[in-house]
Amino acid sequence: MSIDSLRRSARETVSGLPPGFWWLWLSTLVNRTGAFVLTFLSLYLTVELGHSPWFAGLVVALHGLGGIAGSPLGGALTDRWGRRPTMVTMHLAAAASAAALAFVTSAWAIATVVLLMGVAMQAVRPSINATIADMVPAHDVRRAYALNYWALNLGFAIASIGGGAAIFLGYRTLFVVDAVATTLCAIIVFLRLPETRPEARTDKAGEPVVEAKVSMFTVLRDAPFRSLVLLNLLVCLVFTAPWIGLPLTMADQGLSPSSYGVVIAVNGIVIVGFQLLVNKLTDKRSPVLLLSLSSLLFAFGTGATALAGSPVAFAATVIVWTVGEMIHVPTNAAATARLAPEHARGRYQGVMGMSWAVAGFVAPIAAGAIVGGPGPDVLWAATAAIGVLAAAGYLTRLRKVLADADADRDTDRNGDGGLDGDTGDSALDRTAKASGAGQASVGA
Repeated sequence: MSIDSLRRSARETVSGLPPGFWWLWLSTLVNRTGAFVLTFLSLYLTVELGHSPWFAGLVVALHGLGGIAGSPLGGALTDRWGRRPTMVTMHLAAAASAAALAFVTSAWAIATVVLLMGVAMQAVRPSINATIADMVPAHDVRRAYALNYWALNLGFAIASIGGGAAIFLGYRTLFVVDAVATTLCAIIVFLRLPETRPEARTDKAGEPVVEAKVSMFTVLRDAPFRSLVLLNLLVCLVFTAPWIGLPLTMADQGLSPSSYGVVIAVNGIVIVGFQLLVNKLTDKRSPVLLLSLSSLLFAFGTGATALAGSPVAFAATVIVWTVGEMIHVPTNAAATARLAPEHARGRYQGVMGMSWAVAGFVAPIAAGAIVGGPGPDVLWAATAAIGVLAAAGYLTRLRKVLADADADRDTDRNGDGGLDGDTGDSALDRTAKASGAGQASVGA
């Protein structure tokens, strides 16, 4: 591929998106560039404050536990309160938590602050995802999610490198910088990002259209979406396992911690370097095909870890499942947006976010227990099996509903209807069925 072709491909990847998206993209980049807390929290707790590794692991798990509560909370606020105020409030709450960590020292206070930070950080994600679905044309939604995910990883890579270089300033200084960056992110959203929550629909006579009332339980009764959430949970478990199991496996083979640092850095390098190319290659492909392929890449990449015996071999396995990650994350977010009713996008994204948070809480505990018990080979065999199971689930459970959503999207692109049009079983139809007859009310 020539330089001109690469430039043309890059222009096509980033062109055609509304200005509001790029302000949101910038806020994500700024936020993640200052994301020092989670990166250095375990070192701060053990090296600086002298707490045990067990306590450090518990605190990190509490952050994931907070996310389980924060995701549905953020989804409900996104639909009821609005995208912009939810983002601003939760960013400021996360900033306050980061600043508090620079000053509190007692074990209980640290645990409480990290728990609240988990709530705030996860609560902001449904509003971000809903905003992208609101402002970006349906045929570009997956591309927009991929670009935002690229910004997240680019910022995280900068934070990891910058934080490591600036560690001589002290952990507390890094936490204050994190708070400042998150506050700046909130300011960008407040000053430059418009509110995108859809207004209540009206009929030809100007009367409000009666929308199906959507609660979190309604979302969970939406069978196709519930399948998407459960399958994503399986993939998330596979994706999260290496972050605990890989360093333990490498240590079990006598490899140094520095070797693990180099190997896991491959994940960020590959995403930052190749996310746009992967997005170009997968654009306009069937979402079911992409979700199945990503699940198989996760299965093959993590399963092959059991066969690796050198840093190069371990790095190769990381490359495989990282490609799966780059395919899966934007495709899953776009599929969530397609299956969600317009007036309930926040709640749907909130429930989907719970699957990530649950995996973030369960997988580290399970991976550590398996490696310490039956052994690393059992862990990697299990992740391979779960990945294959998820791929089969996508093909058998979601092929028709996502194909119908794609057909409706194409109809919308041609100007003949909307995503929730009359073709197939739309999100509004599924929600109404899940709610039951007579369970409608005006608005969300």
